[in-house]
Amino acid sequence: MIIRPRPHWLRMLFVLRGSVVPQIAPQLIAVTALAVAVTVLHGQVLQWKIPLNFVPFSLIGLTLAIFLGFRNSTSYARYWEARTLWGALLTESRSLLRMALTQVDGPPGNAQPLARRLMAFVHALRHQLRGTDPTGDLRRLLPDSDCERLAGARYQPALLLLMAGEWLQAQRQAGRLAPAIVPAMEAPLDRLSQALGGCERIAGTPIPFTYAVMIHRTIYIYCILLPFGLVDALGLMTPVIVAFLAYTFFALEALGTEIEEPFGTEPNDLALDAMSAAVEASLREMLGEALPPVSPPAPGQIVLT
Repeated sequence: MIIRPRPHWLRMLFVLRGSVVPQIAPQLIAVTALAVAVTVLHGQVLQWKIPLNFVPFSLIGLTLAIFLGFRNSTSYARYWEARTLWGALLTESRSLLRMALTQVDGPPGNAQPLARRLMAFVHALRHQLRGTDPTGDLRRLLPDSDCERLAGARYQPALLLLMAGEWLQAQRQAGRLAPAIVPAMEAPLDRLSQALGGCERIAGTPIPFTYAVMIHRTIYIYCILLPFGLVDALGLMTPVIVAFLAYTFFALEALGTEIEEPFGTEPNDLALDAMSAAVEASLREMLGEALPPVSPPAPGQIVLT
């Protein structure tokens, strides 16, 4: 994710980092070059004048814009739901640890195993969604016995929630937790499990591929034929208008493709590293542990996390 102050309106026109221009530059240059060639040849291919005008492109362009808008809305809905689920991880982890610190008898240090398992849960979920190795974070946060239990598990976040529930069971059996309080402390665990399932659903259910293929093909055919329909009416301005329209369609398609999988590492995906660190820091602070100093970014600096 890119975090930066909003630049001046003039600088915004030329921003590259964080935009999709670097991704669509090859096809945009190719379409513009084609438009230049069509303008020079005045729409003729091998001495044959292609008889097109702007009317069909107006109709197709309107329909294509509607489909692109719908697809981007669907992609953003997935992105925002993913962000909401990760916000729930923070709030529910705080709530569960707060109750463990205030409702369970004994010194605050008794809640440290639960807090460690909650921290590890968030990091393990991040690694599961991104397909990376969680071993380093797990060994940093958990004792060897917990790490050995997690070794080789396919769904480590779910197992960590089970281990958090086992901590509650141990406190109840030891008489440090009143039975009437157990349902209240189980509720955050249930919501963490729901957030886990929601993230797995988003990661495992992409937008249907056929739908993306249809839009992709239509955009490219539209942009390739567009210069032939505009050259008679616009003349030398044809490459400029074609480049602008092609940029709009290519950029909307690229943006929708990027944010429909919000757990990746693209510039506009969710900053899971930063959110995992925020959950860990919040729980450590509740335990009274010292936090490493965080240096704010310099003014105007782009932060990629």
